Amino acid sequence: IYKEECYKIIGLIFTVFNDLGYGHKERFYQNAVADAFVENNINFKKEVKAKVKYKGKEVGFYMFDFLVFDKIIIELKQKNYFSKKDIEQLYSYLKAANLKLGILVYFTKEGIRYKRIVNLK
Repeated sequence: IYKEECYKIIGLIFTVFNDLGYGHKERFYQNAVADAFVENNINFKKEVKAKVKYKGKEVGFYMFDFLVFDKIIIELKQKNYFSKKDIEQLYSYLKAANLKLGILVYFTKEGIRYKRIVNLK
């Protein structure tokens, strides 16, 4: 799913990591990734709200880091391991936003790690 778009996104995120390195706050990585998207003419929205509805009524909302190309959610984390909680969180974002693909990106001591999460519904 969205092979070319993912390649561009992940490439820019690696560039950000190579420049900044490890050990910064998530917010700093988020700002740097946004700058990289702007510099490379990547269509994105930052800190996007996805409404959760029950019987047509909004009961809450999620906020995720990026919506890229109007179809891929990007969630950034600064830690060394993938957690079930983070994966489930991204899946909830995908369901609420009615999107098919999200990428969970970790800025770790060893470099960038990422996991693609697919919403099959």
